[in-house]
Amino acid sequence: MSQIDGFYTSGQFAKKANVTIRTIRYYDKQGLLKPAGVSEGGYRLYTDSDFAKLQKILSLKYLGFSLDEIRSITINDDDNDYVDESLRLQLNLVRKRIEHLKLVEQTLSETSRLVTDNQAVDWNKILHLIHITNMEKTLVEQYKDAANINIRIGLHKKYAKSPISWFQWLFGLMEPLAGKNILELGCGNGELWLTNRDRIPEGAAICLSDVSKGMIRDVEENFKHVSGNFSFEVFDCRQIPKPSETFDLVAANHVLFYLSNLDGAFRQVQRVLKPGGTFCCSTYGAGHMKEISQLVKEFDSRITLSEVNLYDVFGLENGEEQLVPYFHSVEKREFNDHLEVRDAGALMEYILSCHGNQQEYLSDRFGEFREFLERKMEKKGYIHITKQAGAFLCVK
Repeated sequence: MSQIDGFYTSGQFAKKANVTIRTIRYYDKQGLLKPAGVSEGGYRLYTDSDFAKLQKILSLKYLGFSLDEIRSITINDDDNDYVDESLRLQLNLVRKRIEHLKLVEQTLSETSRLVTDNQAVDWNKILHLIHITNMEKTLVEQYKDAANINIRIGLHKKYAKSPISWFQWLFGLMEPLAGKNILELGCGNGELWLTNRDRIPEGAAICLSDVSKGMIRDVEENFKHVSGNFSFEVFDCRQIPKPSETFDLVAANHVLFYLSNLDGAFRQVQRVLKPGGTFCCSTYGAGHMKEISQLVKEFDSRITLSEVNLYDVFGLENGEEQLVPYFHSVEKREFNDHLEVRDAGALMEYILSCHGNQQEYLSDRFGEFREFLERKMEKKGYIHITKQAGAFLCVK
């Protein structure tokens, strides 16, 4: 068959990309690389822009992502604007892969030299080498964690109706900050400070901490061009490696409900706060994003977006009673906002970023689920989503 202007058949597309036609058909069957159209003769047709999609799939596969993970990452790709973002994503992942390979190379060289010099094997070094080599798996997990945070923040940024953002509101609760020594627990991607970079006084000393080494490495990269007295540390907030009465303010933004030992965290925060210091900790209420859970349940009753209800662990309804034993005063503040989501793709990305079993039941039904969400948006042009979030201001 001769080439149709602007289109390639599966065979032509595969030959030009130097892959087998079996590969193209497999990715089509998996829902990763659907053809742009079908000819009158029934031939699947691809365009030049599909080469960028194929390249992304092959790159992510090389970097260690499963097909289900690749399907989630590529679900919202659009011919007009996704290529630049796709290339930046891959560049970031490849750089991390190179860092890891350099570390493996260095460890192999050191271990080999020790064996040659001592004519004996140090089995602790071999064990260390196993740990270093196995780190590659955690790179994928670290990427997914960071990407999921960005997806959730992005949905709120784009579709929230409040005149001020969540991070602006939360920052306002903590002010004034001039001259204060500040610690953030579970800083994630550092968005609290990036959003409010113009409001950070020169006299504030801010330590950003997280339990994830990969997250802290990304935060340090994000803050290279942010002015201010920032430091970055990796530790668990249930074991804060700081002297007692060090900080004027400790912040924990949507972190506490992930902890298995809240009492341990509260004791540590109370210990490192100066007398009269403030602990600002945010959380959700029982009604937060309830429409999203209702939507997925309506589509498939087996889907659960979280193994536990986070607000049951530490929420607006029960947080005060948990905090009172550790602090002189506890005051609850609530943020008034809601979302009007107008893009089914963005909502799908958010749902796939959750911590539940949605991948299991949606991975082979993405197209069907998108159509379901689009039908829900038809009447108003958007889906209204409740936000119920707030923070506790606790004074030592």
